[in-house]
Order: sequence, then structure tokens, then C-alpha cells
Amino acid sequence: MRKLIYGMNLTLDGYIAAPGDDIGWGGPPSDELFQFWSDQLQATDLSLYGRKLWQTMSSHWPTGDQQPGATPAEIEFARRWRDMAKVVFSSTTDKVDWNTRLVTGDAVAEITRLKAEDGGPMDIGGATLAGAAMRAGLIDEYVLATAPVLVGGGTPFFTALDNWVNLNLVETRTFPGGVILTRYETRR
Repeated sequence: MRKLIYGMNLTLDGYIAAPGDDIGWGGPPSDELFQFWSDQLQATDLSLYGRKLWQTMSSHWPTGDQQPGATPAEIEFARRWRDMAKVVFSSTTDKVDWNTRLVTGDAVAEITRLKAEDGGPMDIGGATLAGAAMRAGLIDEYVLATAPVLVGGGTPFFTALDNWVNLNLVETRTFPGGVILTRYETRR
């Protein structure tokens, strides 16, 4: 059975995007934090995306290695991202590229099916998609890179839940700029 990991950068008050889907609150990540996310990507077999995050990622990373001034880390990340297997869950998107499959049906059923397969870890991104997986009890690990900024509203990292989810802390790290990384595993 595959492990499902939900991880993103977020504000101290728990938002992945400020009002208006503004993700500029964090500025560029430190080299160390960017490398952490790149290493996470390398260790991932399959990435699952909701429509909004897919649109954000696919607007830059397919050619991120060809951008003027791209750092070696950005070049490496872009190539990893472009080549890895991805699934996009959307009822409004009709075309995906870069080693990506589109799912328009029941996301929870498909994620459950993917988790039951043999293979390495999967990551999930996008608040709506991750929220559905969270409510269904499918997420095995949460990775939070919390920035020292308050935005007061927007798109929350966590969704409203019907039941408590007990977690075990497995890692804490501090990155430049005051970003605190915490990793939690779901207690089953």
C-alpha cells in the first residue's frame, strides 16, 4: 500500500493562499527549503494535483529549467517535475501534459485505488483535493513549512473535519527566514 503525503508552504495562521489566491506572501523560498521540497519530489512516485495547483505548477515548471537565471536547483526540480508521473483531478480541465493523466470522476475513489497499489509514496497538493482526501482518512503524513507571516484569511491548509485525526510528530526543522518545518504521521 502506498503512503499519501500532503505538504505545502503555509502561513502561521494556516493559509496556503491569501485572499484572491495570492501566494506571494512567502516570497521565494530559501535555497535550503527549496532543496527540501526538491528532495521530497525526488522521493515521490506519483503527484496528485487539484486544478488550481496544477495550473500554477504547469504554468512554470515545464520550462523552468530553460528560464534565464534558473539556478541549478531550479533546473533539477523542473526536470524532475516534468518527468514524474502526475494525476490531475478536475471536472473543468480538458487537457494535461508532461507525463500527466486527467481524472474527472470521483477523486476519493481514485485516490483510494491508487493507495492500494504497490509503489512508492504519493503526494497530494491543492486544498480542495487534499481536503477531500483528509475527510476520507486517506492522508498518512502532513508536511507543513510554516512561514512567519499572518494573512488573516484565504485558502486554508486544513479543511473542516467530521472526526479528529490524531498525529505523531516525526520531524521539526528550522529554515532560513524563520520557516519551521513540521512533519506528522497519522496515528492509525
